[in-house]
Amino acid sequence: MQKRIGIVGGGQLGRMLAQAAKKLGFFVTVLDPTSKSPAGLVADAQITAGFKDESAIRELASKSDFLTFEIELANHEILHELAKDGVAVNPSAETLGIIKDKLRQKEFLREAGIPTADFAPVHSKEDVLHALKRFGYPVVLKARFDGYDGRGNALISSETDIGKGLEKLAGRLLYVEKFVPFAKELSVIIAREATNEIAPYPVFETVHKNNICHMVIALARVSSEARKLAEDVARRTMEELQGVGVFCVEMFLLENGEVFVNEIAPRVHNAGHLTIEAFRTSQFEQHIRAITGMKLGLVGMIVPAAVMVNILGDRTGRADPKGVERAEALPNVRVHLYDKIETRPERKMGHITATADTVDEAVKNAMLARSYVTI
Repeated sequence: MQKRIGIVGGGQLGRMLAQAAKKLGFFVTVLDPTSKSPAGLVADAQITAGFKDESAIRELASKSDFLTFEIELANHEILHELAKDGVAVNPSAETLGIIKDKLRQKEFLREAGIPTADFAPVHSKEDVLHALKRFGYPVVLKARFDGYDGRGNALISSETDIGKGLEKLAGRLLYVEKFVPFAKELSVIIAREATNEIAPYPVFETVHKNNICHMVIALARVSSEARKLAEDVARRTMEELQGVGVFCVEMFLLENGEVFVNEIAPRVHNAGHLTIEAFRTSQFEQHIRAITGMKLGLVGMIVPAAVMVNILGDRTGRADPKGVERAEALPNVRVHLYDKIETRPERKMGHITATADTVDEAVKNAMLARSYVTI
């Protein structure tokens, strides 16, 4: 049996993928530009090089039976060439190419008839003004590539914001999207393997602060109708993409009950971290199963409620985690640290998962645990 997995990206997602893969008996090599990356610390080997370094990616492929990625910065052109040469790359380079360009992703959703916010390409201030005539205020100016945690977004609420937004995102390819006034943000972690078996996890509720995921709640506090609609939209999205692996379909739930797809992530996701403690199969194990041709694991929840809270840096300097033992002394609380050497404001340094009989109890314990931990 082929037992070598290569992961492009050595961050916390790659770390938890590597941990899951090793439990399943795989030899794991990661590629990341940072020596002693979070994933590299737990993997069997690390190649220290950039995500778009062709020779390094080819070296990774030569040491892998299965190749995957934890970050959209991966060079999809090289991955496409490797796939043509017979390397098992999943999700596919074609899928990554659609998703990493957010404008192309929006066009894909529209062509597939999947509900999403109105949008238009942007090349100049005049294009923004034209979009505002169509959509009205506010709109969101977005970078087509490499935008995450709100870093590639600018809200346009008045004409004076246009220049500021274009300045903030200067030098980047852009598009504009109609602002969607949503009631809640939802996420569906969903797996698909090559024979089209699809396994969605239940619908999670996500809470953001400063455009960064702050909390994830399972199950989402929405109606059964909203849950079914969100799951159906996620299934349709995966069927259209023909993606292999674990994906996250991020959605807006509108006040009128409609669901719009916000973004698709072609990888494991922050919203799915609580699957480690709260579900029969974690998103990380599920991804490894999907890309290696193993049978998908069961996705049933094994606790009544679960809440995940991110641990973000609040200063710049060397990480010095404290309070973990105190936090884990709380009932059914688990602290995950990513072993990042340096901390900085809003950097994801770890997360906390609390499970309980009710969502309210899980929220209380997760937030109390978070108050104990400093980084």
